[in-house]
Amino acid sequence: MRKAVIDLGTNTFNLLIGVTDSEGFRVIHSEKEGVSLGMGGINAGFLAPEAFERGIKALEHFKIVCDQYEVVSIKGIGTSALRGASNSGDFIKQVKVKFGITIEIVSGLREAELIYKGVKWTYDFEEASVVMDIGGGSTEFVFADKNGITDLVSLDIGVSRIYQLVDFHDPLTRKDIEQIKNWLDENANGFFAGKQEHILVGAAGSFETFYELIHNEPFPEKIEAMEISLEHLQECLVSIINSTQFERDQNDWIIPIRKKMAPIAAVKTQWVLEQLNIKRVFISPCSLKEGAFA
Repeated sequence: MRKAVIDLGTNTFNLLIGVTDSEGFRVIHSEKEGVSLGMGGINAGFLAPEAFERGIKALEHFKIVCDQYEVVSIKGIGTSALRGASNSGDFIKQVKVKFGITIEIVSGLREAELIYKGVKWTYDFEEASVVMDIGGGSTEFVFADKNGITDLVSLDIGVSRIYQLVDFHDPLTRKDIEQIKNWLDENANGFFAGKQEHILVGAAGSFETFYELIHNEPFPEKIEAMEISLEHLQECLVSIINSTQFERDQNDWIIPIRKKMAPIAAVKTQWVLEQLNIKRVFISPCSLKEGAFA
């Protein structure tokens, strides 16, 4: 029986069709679509009309794909943009009426738990590690070891929120970078005070883009976390931060939805590496949608 999960992210909608059987979890089909659901309204707490329509159109496409694969059940999971939108109820109702898809809006902590469960498909947590999911509206951090979760948080420090705060320069100036990091410090609510974790596990999304930029090849198509050189990651982050919009537009390893906000994602990752004194980095191809299957 084929089932589908749709992760309705602030920037990207992710569709995963798969089955779970005695052999575990098996992916039948997956795809993503840049929707920018939070663009134009996330910091004011609503879905802008254009974003609303982009979301409906993406789900219309996903429903057609699910029908083609004879999916028996579709589960929609709403995250930060829908959590904070005053008109999210209208969006959920319209999706249900048009496509028969039920959307559950999850709390930030529930989102973090699902991300952890997804990453756990690919990473054994034999050593204490911190999972980071760079979202558009929120960013989740999960501290875990071989016994399970030890701490977790969902912070409203997503790249779309930061991108819409002010008009940044192209490329980012030193003042822009300082402004972003200061804003992150203020909005982390002291969560990182006294915390040190030497292993970072990046959950899919922007981290896959970092991998592809470093290696000039697609992220491997296998359910396995890949270790990358910390030095190479740091060099990649600096390169992204210093890049112009034109340069990113010409770079095929950066998917369209990330071309505008990649420097902000890079600054935020750089900030986390500094906050936690990270020594090793792994990248998992799994995140929330795989956690829903788990």
